[in-house]
Amino acid sequence: MKRQAMETGLSARRLSGTDKDAARRRTARILLVEGEPRAAAAICAPLEDQGHTVQLASSSRDALQALSEGGIDLVLTDVVVGGVNGVALLEQIHETARSMPVVIITAVRDVGVAIEYMRRGASDYLLKPFDRNHLLSTVERALEHGHFLEESKAYQQTLEQMVQARTEMLRHALEDLEDSYDAMLEALGDALDLKDSETEGHSKRVTFYAVALARAMGIPPAEIKVISRGAFLHDIGKMAIPDAILRKPGMLSEDERALMREHCVRGYDVLRKIPFLAGAAEIVFCHQEHFDGNGYPSRLIGEEIPIGARIFAVADALDAITSDRPYRSARSFDEAREEILRCSGTQFDPAVVEAFLKIPTPVWQQLRSEVSNKNTWRSPSDRSEFAPEAKP
Repeated sequence: MKRQAMETGLSARRLSGTDKDAARRRTARILLVEGEPRAAAAICAPLEDQGHTVQLASSSRDALQALSEGGIDLVLTDVVVGGVNGVALLEQIHETARSMPVVIITAVRDVGVAIEYMRRGASDYLLKPFDRNHLLSTVERALEHGHFLEESKAYQQTLEQMVQARTEMLRHALEDLEDSYDAMLEALGDALDLKDSETEGHSKRVTFYAVALARAMGIPPAEIKVISRGAFLHDIGKMAIPDAILRKPGMLSEDERALMREHCVRGYDVLRKIPFLAGAAEIVFCHQEHFDGNGYPSRLIGEEIPIGARIFAVADALDAITSDRPYRSARSFDEAREEILRCSGTQFDPAVVEAFLKIPTPVWQQLRSEVSNKNTWRSPSDRSEFAPEAKP
């Protein structure tokens, strides 16, 4: 008695599971593409008995029209409809609705043909003659496949949105990190100004000039950032030079001059260890090279010198000429233009000099004024007014 009750309960639970499966089974709107009315009726009846809605199309054109109106969950199509190959219809369907499940109905008993249908994008195929159960199971599989494709598509869209959001978060984080780095660099530059008060403000001015010149030459923004950092830190190696030499009012001896020239290498050795300053380190290393090969420390010639260092050389000379020094007074910007032109091809890259000369003197004067009103060196690389159009 007890055993019978247990079996009855088990049967009830199994029935409950079956009922749940039946309830979970989805009904669908099915497009049947079939030119023979009797064949169409034989297919429609069992599908409608299962609760599906069947829409009939007797030609490929009618089928495509129905699909364009939307709401179709599955396409059943004969391999030949109104003299048109059903595979051609399959390809047309997938041009506009790639995730639409399509079942091909065929009487050809050839595995190779069936594989070709699947390769062209068919979800499944029905081999004539087929019985009711075979039809329903094939339709159910195709609907499940279509449902899976839709879920995958929705998941992919959600994933893409998540990736986009995370990428944006990462971008902001990197920008914050970059700002922190630049704040650190600015502190280093301020420390250098305290050590070498003779050239106070020089690093900021030459950075503004170098950025303006780089933008006028069409240098990409990412490379301009590298140039701005290299220009700002070009003299960082002087932190290792003794004050007695750095602040000596008179002429330097040969030994003192040789030691002073080491600041390029010393600055490079400091910055090259910092990954995000690798490009800037190259500018620091080469900022005293001359276009004709008579500079230091490596006596590089022409385009062997990084473009950032060649741009910096002109910007540096512009500031040096137009700034007061203990041994002379500042000269005018027009005089600086003449001097830089005179040294084109020897100390300076002629292409950089040409771009420099196309920028009117008032622009350089405005930039110098801007530096005096700024407490940061970072503004010029992000502001369009520091990208003057080169004028003939």
